[in-house]
Parts: sequence; C-alpha cells; structure tokens
Amino acid sequence: MSVQPLKNAPNDAARPNPARVIVTKVFVRGLKVEAWIGVYDHEHGRQQPLVIDVELDIAASHCEQLGDTVNYETILQAAQAIAAEGHIDLVETFAERLAQASFADGRVTRARVRVEKPLALAPHAAAAGVEITAVRG
Repeated sequence: MSVQPLKNAPNDAARPNPARVIVTKVFVRGLKVEAWIGVYDHEHGRQQPLVIDVELDIAASHCEQLGDTVNYETILQAAQAIAAEGHIDLVETFAERLAQASFADGRVTRARVRVEKPLALAPHAAAAGVEITAVRG
C-alpha cells in the first residue's frame, strides 16, 4: 500500500514550524525498595517492600545526551537514601520526601510519586498506598 500526498497540501515554505517539545516526562515504574515503614507495632523493627512509581515533568527539549535530562539512577538513589534514613511512619511521608528530592534538579517542574505497600492488606488486596503530585513552588 503506497501513501499518497494530501491533495492541496501546502508547500514546505507555507508549513508551520515543526512541533517543539516543551515538557519531557521522565519516569520509573515498579521500583522496589525495602524500607523501615509503618505505624503499627508489628511494623516496627522490620523492613517492608515498597513499590514506587515516579513521573517527573522536566523543562527540557532536544535531549541528545544524558546531561540534557534527568538520569533515572538519581530516582533510584534518592529512594534508597530515604529508605536508609531509618523508620518512617507513613508512605505519604516517604512519597513527599522523594518528590522533594526530585526537585534537587532545577529542571524538574512537577513530580508525581506513587508508593505502594504490597503487604499492607495482604492477602485481601494486591497493595495499598498513596500517590502525590508536587509542583515546584
């Protein structure tokens, strides 16, 4: 099947400028981290798995080198560092700290962070957790 040009298509000089990327979304899904987390007595003194999704809006276009964008590894490192800080009561706190860590890169304009605790309601639910959206102030 051949593609035919549009009838009455404008010539190249009359075409508008090509699309320009104004926001790039960088994301990590299903990041697994072990954390000391929970408010209940049975949750203290033991680590629990967390599953984390992060989506960052960055003011970047025409990314051709790693330095032009946010490196995924910084998201992993920030999540691991937060988990290593010690016990956290709420997944909301974990999510907020990870969102704030994302803003260390000045190009990040919005962070959406979802933190799931797979064991929270097991075996009755696959996971429970929180999702937050933070914007640069």
